[in-house]
Amino acid sequence: MSQEFSRARRVGELLQRELARLVQEELKDPRVKLVTVSHVRVSPDLRQAKVYVTFLGKEEDTQEQLAVLNKAAGFLQHGLSQRVELRVIPRLQFVYDDSIERGRRLSALIDKAVQKETDGESDNSTE
Repeated sequence: MSQEFSRARRVGELLQRELARLVQEELKDPRVKLVTVSHVRVSPDLRQAKVYVTFLGKEEDTQEQLAVLNKAAGFLQHGLSQRVELRVIPRLQFVYDDSIERGRRLSALIDKAVQKETDGESDNSTE
């Protein structure tokens, strides 16, 4: 059973590399700009893949860019079939990866807490 998951992980890594290339080189839609394929999670049966992506630019454009990528999923699947040797190319579903934004918010909160702590220590030392 662990071999299944190992295979799914390896296939996910392969798809991540190839999808990143395909999106950069083959997808010519002007609405999709600066896409990063951050992770691909493939189901154990290798029939479905969630493709986690991030975009550089305005947050307002995120939903539109996701819709464009999901509409282009068939085109990208066909491109994958030309580049990789798999019996079945997984059905692609594009999902926004908000981990970078979450990380920024957490970092800002930590910085704010540290700043409050150091401000509190400097107030106590002056008394």
